[in-house]
Amino acid sequence: MSMLKLEHVELFYNRVHALRDLSLEVNEGEIVSLLGNNGAGKTSTLSMISGLVRAKSGIAKWGDKDLTKLQPWDLVGAGLLHIPEGRRIFSTMTVHENLLLGGYLVKDQKLINQRADEAYALMPRLAERREQQGGTLSGGEQQMLALGRALVGGPKLLLLDEPSMGLAPLIVKQVMEIITEVNKQGTTILLVEQNARAALKIADRAYVLESGRVTMQGSAEELAADPRVIEAYLGA
Repeated sequence: MSMLKLEHVELFYNRVHALRDLSLEVNEGEIVSLLGNNGAGKTSTLSMISGLVRAKSGIAKWGDKDLTKLQPWDLVGAGLLHIPEGRRIFSTMTVHENLLLGGYLVKDQKLINQRADEAYALMPRLAERREQQGGTLSGGEQQMLALGRALVGGPKLLLLDEPSMGLAPLIVKQVMEIITEVNKQGTTILLVEQNARAALKIADRAYVLESGRVTMQGSAEELAADPRVIEAYLGA
């Protein structure tokens, strides 16, 4: 069943045409990846979905909700959460304080605490650093913290922008395993990732963006075997 559907979306930043006739779909329970080089429109797509920027035209639906008419905080409250590039954790707050802040729109404190405990169970490294300030964590730990904070918000659809950026290969593998587990626990995921090899390994389907347009789409397996994707994104 389709959870997210974009049809013929056009997006401009002043005179820059960021998205051109963009159409894509994410079905409930999937991990869908957006691939492409810098400037392809991947981050713009996530920002438009989460209400940070407005499309000039086109249709953007999340279930029965019109994404072009809702504010970002309305979407967060309804379960659409966006982890931006660069993690954006609160560096002077502790790990635990960062996690609890993820539930700022959740009215039930018991539920917030329960979700924080579930995040610690999923990522024991965070539990070990519970009282440390966020800014003292490694890049991989900060990415885990950003994920944990989002999970406390109770996401139905999670938008992830470059979660592997700047991380060592072993840590990338750990982060991708955590994302897979989050998906198995019931969260649908739209993943923007320059590490195409890592993204295609965990995704169900993928889209390739170039200059704001979808130029290829298919199952992760199909795209991983496509000579054009191999040449452009996976190496020989």
